[in-house]
Amino acid sequence: MQRDPAAGGPPEVPPELPPEMAGEAAPPQPEVVDQVAVARLYGEPLFALPQDLYIPPDALEVFLEAFEGPLDLLLYLIRKQNFNILDIPLADVTRQYLAYVDQIRNHNLELASEYLLMAAMLIEIKSRMLLPPRKSADGSEPEDPRAELVRRLVEYEQIKLAAARLDELPVIGRDFLRAQVYIEQALQPRWPEVHPDDLRQAWREIVARARLTAHHTITREQLSVREHMSIVLRRLQGRRFVEFAELFDAARGVPVLVVTFIALLELSRESLVEVTQAEAFAPIYVRLAYQPS
Repeated sequence: MQRDPAAGGPPEVPPELPPEMAGEAAPPQPEVVDQVAVARLYGEPLFALPQDLYIPPDALEVFLEAFEGPLDLLLYLIRKQNFNILDIPLADVTRQYLAYVDQIRNHNLELASEYLLMAAMLIEIKSRMLLPPRKSADGSEPEDPRAELVRRLVEYEQIKLAAARLDELPVIGRDFLRAQVYIEQALQPRWPEVHPDDLRQAWREIVARARLTAHHTITREQLSVREHMSIVLRRLQGRRFVEFAELFDAARGVPVLVVTFIALLELSRESLVEVTQAEAFAPIYVRLAYQPS
């Protein structure tokens, strides 16, 4: 029930809206408008960090040097101070190495276990160097306790340098991208697929039609009897007897054999060659006719 203000009584105060309805009626606006928002939360600008924001201690931790393992850290300490890798001052290197291990033990105990093993090895090598050396049974000088460590460091450095050279090579996706061209398939004509049996049958029909219209062509080879007479005379020169069959080349065909035989008969008629036979059924020989000087 509302009261009339003209009646003299105090005016009635309207009731306050609940928080849910008040938020729907008028969304709050940021007080600072000219400043740049430090972040956006659900699309709304955020001009100041919340007071109850929890940031883990490790979230803002910065590592200036990242190492891939104990050997990498040890090699870094040696190269940073220009130590000779063949003559490592273990006291200084071990002190710096343990300082780094103590630093990472406070944050990652599992990672520090790998470095602790190398630290124990360094301490063992240093202890062996402090003890008097023992000579071997054959009287030779004992091996330097640092030799095995030096060998592992040299091999690791070689592999690391080789990996760096490989990393400098251009890599697809990192240094360059492969060009790709997309062609709209709908623009290309789509021909029906042909079955191999249909193609084979079409070829057979073409060959059959070609045989029906084929023509047999006879060519005439120009053969000279005089030329073959000269060939026979050249074969007989410098030889006493030549067997009759050796004067014929069966690979050149029947026409050449016929012309060669006619040439041989013509030479015999002109008394340029002699055809002899020792007895019946004996081999026939041909020789040049004797010309008295």
